[in-house]
Amino acid sequence: QVQLVESGGGLVQAGGSLRLSCAASRSILEIDAMAWYRQAPGEQRELVAFVTSDGRTDYKDSVKGRFTISRDNAKNTMILEMNNLKSEDTGVYYCTHGRAIGNYYYPARPMREWGQGTQVSVSS
Repeated sequence: QVQLVESGGGLVQAGGSLRLSCAASRSILEIDAMAWYRQAPGEQRELVAFVTSDGRTDYKDSVKGRFTISRDNAKNTMILEMNNLKSEDTGVYYCTHGRAIGNYYYPARPMREWGQGTQVSVSS
C-alpha cells in the first residue's frame, strides 16, 4: 500500500502563504484521486480539496480562490498552495488517496490509518 507523508506546515500571519507537500512512497499514476483534509482543535476532520488523476479539482467553499491543489505524477507528490490564509485555516492537514465520484471523495483508508499530518497555524 502507498504511504503518504505530509510536510510544509508552519506558523504564519493572517494573509500569508504556505505550501504543503504530500510525498508518496510509490507511483501515484494509478491513484484515482488524492485529497487534503484538515482538523481544527475541537472540530471534526473536514475535506479541504481533492484532485483526480485527470486533473479535475474540487474545493471546500471557504478556501475557493485561495487554495490550489495539484499533483505531480512524475514526482509522486501532491501539493496544496495556500494563500491569503485566515485564522480559521488553522489545523492539522492530512493527505489521503482514494476515489472521486462526481463531487464526492472517498478515502481509501479509515482516518485511524492516516499519517501524522502537518500543523498549520495562522495568527490573526
